[in-house]
Amino acid sequence: MQSPPFPAPALRRSVVAHLAVALPLLAGVGWMLGRGIDLPSAYPVLVLVAFLPALWFALTRLGAHQGPGWGHANRVTLLRSGLLALVGGTLPFAPALDRGQTWTLAVIAITALALDGVDGWLARRQGLSSPYGARFDMEMDTLAILYLCLLLWLSGEVGVWVLLAALLRPLFVAAGLVWHWLNYPLPFSRRRRVSCMVQVAVLAIAVTPILEPPLTGFAVGAALGLLLFSFSADTVWLISHRSDAGGSNNG
Repeated sequence: MQSPPFPAPALRRSVVAHLAVALPLLAGVGWMLGRGIDLPSAYPVLVLVAFLPALWFALTRLGAHQGPGWGHANRVTLLRSGLLALVGGTLPFAPALDRGQTWTLAVIAITALALDGVDGWLARRQGLSSPYGARFDMEMDTLAILYLCLLLWLSGEVGVWVLLAALLRPLFVAAGLVWHWLNYPLPFSRRRRVSCMVQVAVLAIAVTPILEPPLTGFAVGAALGLLLFSFSADTVWLISHRSDAGGSNNG
């Protein structure tokens, strides 16, 4: 039996409480990490700035949430967003990062990737899957790709073309403002999940010294091709079903 809806004011207070705990913890972790791998003193502040998108997505569209509380799945997504902020906070220093620092960032990004499937599994196991949680999770995937693409571009590992991987979803959402049928719910697709995970994994490995140009560009380009294929497949499906008023639930 599905749990009764959580009252909106109480849900918002719960989310705010989680964020109020997360912010000082993240600042503290950023301070310790910055000292540990010798990053500039501004790093903890930049980590908090990199966390702002996650804060925004956590607090918006709460009306689409389902369940008696915020839920463990969203807590895992919040943890992922904190790890991504630790990566995003290094962007201003990208050209000067050394091998040890890039290895640390890659480990953090891969840890966030490993948690990517945990939040969805928890939501399904507890019967708390919702459009809110799916959106929160998806936007954190987009954020992971954005931060890693920026890191690779700013460090000079690949050209500016790598940002296309980070722009695919925003462009898709923007297109949906013009062609509303692009907003129809998509059926569950393991291909969609795998292509996103491959993209993040390849980007994280490309950040490390394991790959050097031009191999970095080849690997990232191949992952981008897979992501383009996935978006194209979803677009073709939406075109073929654009006359439908409904659709399947997101998976």
